[in-house]
Amino acid sequence: MVTNASQTNAHADSPHSTRVAPLESGDRVSRREFERRYAAAKHIQKAELIEGVVYVAAALRFRSHGKPHAELMGWLFNYQVSTPGTELADNSTVRLDLDNEPQPDVALFLDSSVGGQVHISDDDYLEGAPELIAEVAASSAAYDLGDKKKAYRRNGVQEYIVWQMFENKLDWFVLQDDEYVALTPDKTGIIRSRVFPGLWLAADALLAGDMPSVIATLQQGLASPEHEAFVQQIHTLQRE
Repeated sequence: MVTNASQTNAHADSPHSTRVAPLESGDRVSRREFERRYAAAKHIQKAELIEGVVYVAAALRFRSHGKPHAELMGWLFNYQVSTPGTELADNSTVRLDLDNEPQPDVALFLDSSVGGQVHISDDDYLEGAPELIAEVAASSAAYDLGDKKKAYRRNGVQEYIVWQMFENKLDWFVLQDDEYVALTPDKTGIIRSRVFPGLWLAADALLAGDMPSVIATLQQGLASPEHEAFVQQIHTLQRE
């Protein structure tokens, strides 16, 4: 949530300094207290508050997290740079509500100037629900598919992607009538975003590690009439 360089040293040697309790998984705290402890815990790189409960991430492995995370980022970055009015965030803290402050692996969202749900706070955090969030999960038992999914649904995250590494399975949910329903591949094996026209994913290629095919499929989406119409719509909103 806060970079080491900007974190407050709440454990200063001064006898007059205020001691801050450590941040540990399972703690039940308010969002304000979560931010206070997280800012003081300079050794922690990733922690989340989900339904009022703290989750501190363990060290992240390469094949089970680092590599798939980078692949999701590469896919979404190629979309974002070709689509004006969109923003992409890597491991940025999101203030969803008073009990939920996740730090999603990847978030793609519309700029507020074109009707997006997120705005950037004065202290440089995301506030509101990104239109799309993607998470790399250890397995289907991970909290990404439990309380976190419920919090994302309740707060209006329009699309939610979870890549389960143990099962090598990808789920892409879209919010429909206040519930998440699964997006499924079409007859050509492509999953197409409903929120971001032209955001196409060759899911089987992604799971097989075939990133050239993933990017080639995305390029087809970026060349589609629906993406062109979306870009024109954004340009119109930006001129208003």
